[in-house]
Amino acid sequence: MKKIFLSICILFSIITLNAQDLKKYDRGNFIKGKDSIYYRILFPENFNPTQKYPILFVLHGRGESGKDNEKQLTHGAKLFLKDDIRKKFPAIIVFPQCPVESYWANVNITSNDKGKRNFSFVEGGKPTAAMHALQRMVKDFLKKPFVNKEQVYVGGLSMGGMGTYELLRRQRKTFAAAFAICGGDNTNNIKKYQHIPLWIFHGGKDDIVDPAFSMAIAERLKTVGKEVKFTLYPNANHNSWDSAFAEPELLPWLFSHKKN
Repeated sequence: MKKIFLSICILFSIITLNAQDLKKYDRGNFIKGKDSIYYRILFPENFNPTQKYPILFVLHGRGESGKDNEKQLTHGAKLFLKDDIRKKFPAIIVFPQCPVESYWANVNITSNDKGKRNFSFVEGGKPTAAMHALQRMVKDFLKKPFVNKEQVYVGGLSMGGMGTYELLRRQRKTFAAAFAICGGDNTNNIKKYQHIPLWIFHGGKDDIVDPAFSMAIAERLKTVGKEVKFTLYPNANHNSWDSAFAEPELLPWLFSHKKN
């Protein structure tokens, strides 16, 4: 009984500690006219508003949508709380949250009789309400005196990976580099972000978003793009973000890029 009690106490302590760590992400919101979006933001340790810092926007997947301004921290947020990461890469990290009634990317989603989702990515088209608000929020951050405009990055997983491609093509002159995990896009849109260094990840056994989407984008970018890296995890399903966020070279690669 003592061992069981001790195990429960340790588990509770870990959960409590994680929750406390995530509280280091300040709560914020951007509201302007009809555009409204919640976000969590992590500032570098010993933040100095007179200095300029890189900024990274991380877009969550569909399961973390909402208005609680909390669920979007489920995947990836703990990476940026690690002491060594904070020391090596003093950057501003922003996790915006997409409301349930919207979607990061302009994509038509249908389901077959077995419940499998099919994604049809739109070429061009108007941004969703969430993407429109996100774009304005990003532009607002770029006005801040402490943001280094030469080091602006975006990355995302699943719906957020799709949103990453969309944000890149809608604001192609903004970002120095990006990463997309288990996402997808219409390959006709690639020409709009082909000059932005991009690292693409996908699970080979993904049964939610077909890895063929990432493969097609990577192959096209290898022909016309400036710089593309593609990592396929053969045995990973849709949660390939676990492996991607564990890549030791992801952040060194990302933050090494500066916009020309």
